[in-house]
Amino acid sequence: MYRCFLALVAALLFTGSAAAQSLRHFPPNALRGTLQVLQSPEVALNGRPARLGAGARIFGADHLIKVPASLVGSKYLVHYTVDTQGFLRDVWILSAAEAAKKPWPTTAAEAQAWHFEPVAQVWVKP
Repeated sequence: MYRCFLALVAALLFTGSAAAQSLRHFPPNALRGTLQVLQSPEVALNGRPARLGAGARIFGADHLIKVPASLVGSKYLVHYTVDTQGFLRDVWILSAAEAAKKPWPTTAAEAQAWHFEPVAQVWVKP
């Protein structure tokens, strides 16, 4: 009897924590763009050649890390960050709800001119 109760409580806690993890928080330096993996580490970012940096991570809309080879050929709407050498560092493939949050800067100049609200995960134009 007690085991069933404990199993129920554990299941409720697990599903509650999974629901809380469904919201991703992006850093203020994340820009929006389209990504197409050509042949890792070579990618096309917004239609231009780019490269994944050493240790780059691609997070899927399901919150799991994706192997670049599994994404070859498809285009994705993403948020991304770049390292100090200009290589892609972190890439997040957006879910439909995340993609609906507009506006989101596509250039560093836009990000500097706009204001980011980290709690709401929205950008506000001046």
